[in-house]
Amino acid sequence: MKSLTISQITGALFILGAVMINIPYMALIANFDYPDILRQPAGEVLAAFAQGGGSLILTWLAFAWTGMPILLAILLLPKALGGEKTPLLSLATAFGVIGAAVQMIGLLRWVFVVPVLAQAYTASGAGEVTKEATIQVFQVFHQFGGVLLGEHVGQMFTILWMILVCAEILRSGLVPRWVGWLGLAAAGIYFLGQGDLLATVMPGFPAFGPAALVGSLLWLAWMAALGAFLLFKEAPVTSPLLSQA
Repeated sequence: MKSLTISQITGALFILGAVMINIPYMALIANFDYPDILRQPAGEVLAAFAQGGGSLILTWLAFAWTGMPILLAILLLPKALGGEKTPLLSLATAFGVIGAAVQMIGLLRWVFVVPVLAQAYTASGAGEVTKEATIQVFQVFHQFGGVLLGEHVGQMFTILWMILVCAEILRSGLVPRWVGWLGLAAAGIYFLGQGDLLATVMPGFPAFGPAALVGSLLWLAWMAALGAFLLFKEAPVTSPLLSQA
């Protein structure tokens, strides 16, 4: 059988990641009212999380680790484009790996931190002092692991990765230029979502409503488009590990 190329492997990973990440996300919408529930008081969030039980924890675990195909694709992308030694792509790869890894770490707080807090908050003997202390701890971890790590640091490095990759696409012509322009537009809208994060510590800071959601959806669409091009184009670089006689 014909061997798979690095380009095809990378493209398939981008498409797989863009699709897979939506499966646990849709499950969280259906079973946890995510992300709207995050606007509710912390006590209600903890109570709802405790009610979700082990299946909810596993859903968050899946949500975090479905980013792995994207992380692998980021690492392979320079070689897939035939420019592994290009300084721009090398820098982009470093930014992309940091962005993906940090967002995964931020999501994993729902697996290893929030369950402990939810159990403490909903314990039969928990008094008002215990509940208030638990809420304070939850809010600190949510602000640090979610807003700071996952949404600010993670998204900013992802945005920088998109910008540098798109700059290389537009410079080199290795990928259709519309893919580069789509990525830049997605990165710009995604960046506007940072206003919502700053508003959590600076009330009144300009926020742009659905910018973060729209930006993230465009980010997934851009990766899927880039992945489709890489998957179906002919490339000379092959992976001997995936070759079959």
